[in-house]
Amino acid sequence: MSDQPSPQPATQIGRRCSDVSRAEKEPLAATASTTKEWLLVEVPGSWPRDVAIEGPLPAPAHAAVAAWLEETPRSRALFVRRPGRARAAPQMLRVVSTEGRAEVRRFAVERHEDLADADLEHGGEQVQTRLVLVCGHGSRDQCCATRGTAVFGALLDALGDDEAWISSHQGGHRFAGNALLLPEGIQLGRLGAESAPAVVERVRAGRIELAHYRGRTYHDAPVQAAEHAIREASGLVGVDDLRLVGVEGATVRFRDQDGAVHEAVVEKEVGPVVPASCGAPPEPQELLVARVI
Repeated sequence: MSDQPSPQPATQIGRRCSDVSRAEKEPLAATASTTKEWLLVEVPGSWPRDVAIEGPLPAPAHAAVAAWLEETPRSRALFVRRPGRARAAPQMLRVVSTEGRAEVRRFAVERHEDLADADLEHGGEQVQTRLVLVCGHGSRDQCCATRGTAVFGALLDALGDDEAWISSHQGGHRFAGNALLLPEGIQLGRLGAESAPAVVERVRAGRIELAHYRGRTYHDAPVQAAEHAIREASGLVGVDDLRLVGVEGATVRFRDQDGAVHEAVVEKEVGPVVPASCGAPPEPQELLVARVI
């Protein structure tokens, strides 16, 4: 038996991961990041590949972020930036996004060094800001750089000054352009510059766009799969139409606003052979398939 890796299919050689994923019709359902608390730090300029372990933050600030991540379950830190703000005091936001709580807190900092002394758990001022973060982390993946930058440019004209941001890696390069709506905790994928403003506007107005819907970030992947299938089968596409009742083995239950309970059974299947990111070898991706019962 040869130890050499299998050659890439000829149809995939040299193609970007998002193009391959689209061509292979890889489902978007149940691919959202699974995060309940976000720390957003404005860092202008270019970013390293992995902002969690390296980057331009001063050592004490980096240590404070690392400590918060260690102490906060299901948390994630993202760098954000927006053109024209290179000399402004950096924005720093903590976002809680769960089914029962959606909150954004802004920390008053003059420079990144102040982050080391911030009370990340209890501090900050609660604000009513709604955010749309578009992944444009070019040093991490080509698709996020090209597709994400185009999507961000289209959204920048449609949203308020403090609402649209480019972010570091959100997860799921091959689903670019990716957008994360906070504090709602809604992740969208396969957005294009032409479609993004209308899709985001409809979601922010309360209607889920299933064709671009990766899931709610505060749900585990099987719950995301069940929710997508139930919405598709029932036509319940309002953002607040479904509430999680519980999970019992492979069965996931949601309740709608009229009190009716909807159930789906979730199973794992082997999905299409695609690269997880640009430059990675194609490999079978796991799918979570939900059947409404």
